[in-house]
Amino acid sequence: MSLPTGSTGYYDGQDFYCDVAIPRRQPIEVVHEDEDVLAFRHTRPFWPVHIVVVPKRHVESLLTLEDQALAAKLLAVVQQVASDVVAREGKAGVLTNLGEYQDSKHLHIHVHAGSPLDRSS
Repeated sequence: MSLPTGSTGYYDGQDFYCDVAIPRRQPIEVVHEDEDVLAFRHTRPFWPVHIVVVPKRHVESLLTLEDQALAAKLLAVVQQVASDVVAREGKAGVLTNLGEYQDSKHLHIHVHAGSPLDRSS
């Protein structure tokens, strides 16, 4: 399978998670996976520790997440991943983006630690 990419070589579609990560059209380092949730190391990390947690079923964003059972499962995985990061790093940040801040239109939650990486090179 070919990875849908733009001229930069990076994916430039609307839903990286449904199109690439969940169906494994690109290798990913899985941190957690069950029937509903996938957590993996970000393919283009912004922080030294950067894990993304996503529902495997398409949900556009936190604002459209209506399935309370899925929300509970997703949050439990975020909690476990964040706990593991804090145990290793002594700290963790957890965030999600909404609206125009959301570059991939699929709910995804970042768990991260460390100073932002220099991406200028």
